[in-house]
Amino acid sequence: MIYETIVTTANADGGIHIAPMGIHDHGELMVLAPFRPSTTLDNLKRSGEAVVNLTDDVTVFAGCVTGRRDWPTFNATTIGGGVLEAALAHVEVKVQRVEDDELRPRFYCKPCYRETHAPFAGFNRAQAAVVEAAILVTRLDRLPADKVHREIEYLAIAVDKTAGERERRAWEWLMERIESHRSKQPRREQHA
Repeated sequence: MIYETIVTTANADGGIHIAPMGIHDHGELMVLAPFRPSTTLDNLKRSGEAVVNLTDDVTVFAGCVTGRRDWPTFNATTIGGGVLEAALAHVEVKVQRVEDDELRPRFYCKPCYRETHAPFAGFNRAQAAVVEAAILVTRLDRLPADKVHREIEYLAIAVDKTAGERERRAWEWLMERIESHRSKQPRREQHA
């Protein structure tokens, strides 16, 4: 199973890098598989530590994939790094082993600290739609324009019916990014 999370890692200069990432459970370990090249990959290789943040604030997911990465954090408890203030819970992890790969190395991480900050009330359909649209945005260069268009049309139904203010703001950011990408494509690949 893949869980959509926000992973924070410490930069070499002490800053915190924030990135959405699907993580896998592997027994007692969590598997992080950042794409090459990425700051998360570089930070994991250098420090061997990360924080897996669980949040229902979809503006963080949408913000990160649209260039808005400045989200408040506080110091982690047992590792050098930061916890997302919007996290309902977080897990601090240390890398135990790495499986190298040309596209996505796999970091097998052992949880060393867990904390719950607030209850999780569950996702509404708009929140789930925003997360799916954020994933699409990260793949705009790899997916056919008509597939993106069809999926966005379907996801928009959930946003129209169930979104609150945060979800609508996140959706707008994603639609702006998709439109920007679309306007740069040759005419034959664009959808009306």
